[in-house]
Amino acid sequence: MTHVVVIGAGQAGSSLVAKLRNSGFEGKVTLIGAEAVPPYQRPPLSKAYLLGDMTLDRLFLRPESFYGEHGIDLRLNTRVTGIDRAARHVHLGDEVIAYDHLVLTTGSEPRRLPASIGGALGGVFVVRDLADVDAMAPHVVAGHRALIVGGGYIGLEAAAVAAKRGLQVTLVEMADRILQRVAAPETSDYFRALHQSHGVTIREGVGLDRLLGDGQVTGARLSDGTELAVDLVIVGVGISPATELAEAAGLEIENGIKVDAQGRTSDPAIWAAGDCASFPWRGGRIRLESVPNAIDQAECVAENIMGAAMAYIAKPWFWSDQYDVKLQIAGLNAGYDRTVVRAGDKPGSQSVWYFRGHDLLAVDAMNDPRAYMIGKRLIEAGQSPSPAAVADPETPLKSLMPA
Repeated sequence: MTHVVVIGAGQAGSSLVAKLRNSGFEGKVTLIGAEAVPPYQRPPLSKAYLLGDMTLDRLFLRPESFYGEHGIDLRLNTRVTGIDRAARHVHLGDEVIAYDHLVLTTGSEPRRLPASIGGALGGVFVVRDLADVDAMAPHVVAGHRALIVGGGYIGLEAAAVAAKRGLQVTLVEMADRILQRVAAPETSDYFRALHQSHGVTIREGVGLDRLLGDGQVTGARLSDGTELAVDLVIVGVGISPATELAEAAGLEIENGIKVDAQGRTSDPAIWAAGDCASFPWRGGRIRLESVPNAIDQAECVAENIMGAAMAYIAKPWFWSDQYDVKLQIAGLNAGYDRTVVRAGDKPGSQSVWYFRGHDLLAVDAMNDPRAYMIGKRLIEAGQSPSPAAVADPETPLKSLMPA
C-alpha cells in the first residue's frame, strides 16, 4: 500500500493530507508535527488570539477528530531526526517509518536576535507559533513598555496589538522607512500615520545596538546612542525557510527547498510545499510566505502525488490586519517603476497600484476591497489598465475591467 509521509503539521501539511483524502487517495497517510496541538491557523495568533478574541479550539484548522476519521495518522509532539533517501525511511529518534512519497511542509522559522546583543534575555519574543504567543501573553499588559524591532508586516501587526492592549510602544526600523523591502513609500506613509495616530513611536533609520538587562530585559540601546527602558521586546526581523532536514538529506536548496513546477525536489520521491519551498516563476524562482500559497501549492502537490502531473501556477495575494485597517495585496510588486495612488470610497481607504512600464504588477488596498478584487482579477488575467485611468478619481473602478 502506498504510504505518503508529510513532515510539518502547519497550514500546508494539513491542507495536503486533507486534499489526498478528499481526492480519493486510499493509501496510508502520516502527518508528523513537532508541536503538541493539531494543525492551527497562524495569522490570528498575534492578533485575535493574543487579544483574547479567539480561543485555542477556534484556531484549529480542522477538529482533531478529522484526522482519525479520515484515516490520517497524526503524530504530534514528534521530532524528525533524519531522512534516509536510499532506504526511503524517516527517522524519529529510534523509530523508523518507511515512505513511498515524502512531503516536506516544514514552513519557516523566525530570525532571532543574537545572544551577544541580548537576544536570549527573558522578555524577548518572536511571533511564530502558539508557544511563542502563550509565553508573550502575560507580558502584554497595559502600561508596560514594548519595543518592537523591525518595521515589516510582522512588526507592525505586533505594534498594533500592543497599542490596542494599552502598552507604550516604540518601533525601530533600521531601514530608511517601514515596509521598505515590501511596499512603496505611499504605503509606508499610510501605515506610519496610522500607527502614530494610535500613539506608537516609530523610529526609522535607527537600529538596535543591544538589549540591556541581567537575565531579564530592562532596556535597549539604539544605534544612535538613545537608551530606552523596556519591559518586553518583540522581534519581527523576518523569517527563513526551514530547510535543515532537507539540507541534511542532500536535497538541492535555493532560497528554500528547490522544487520543480509540480512540487518535486531533486529527489523524485520527495516533494515540498509552502513557506519552505522555492519554485519556478516567470523565468526565475520565488518563495512565497503566505497562507494562500501554502494551501494552493500543497493541494497541487497532493494531486500530483496521485498522478495529475499539474504545474503549480501561483496567484500571489496577501493580507495584514492592523487596528481597523485591512490591507489586501494582490500580485508581486518586484521590479515596479511607477505607482499610482487612488482614494477609496470611504474615509481613510486608498489603494496603491504598481506598474512596470504600462504593465500592472500589484495592488495594495487599504480598507478598499473593491480595488483589491478588481486589481487581483486584472493581474490574474494578465491585463493592465491605463495608469492615467487608475489615477483619475472620475474613472469608476469597474470600468478598469475590459468588456
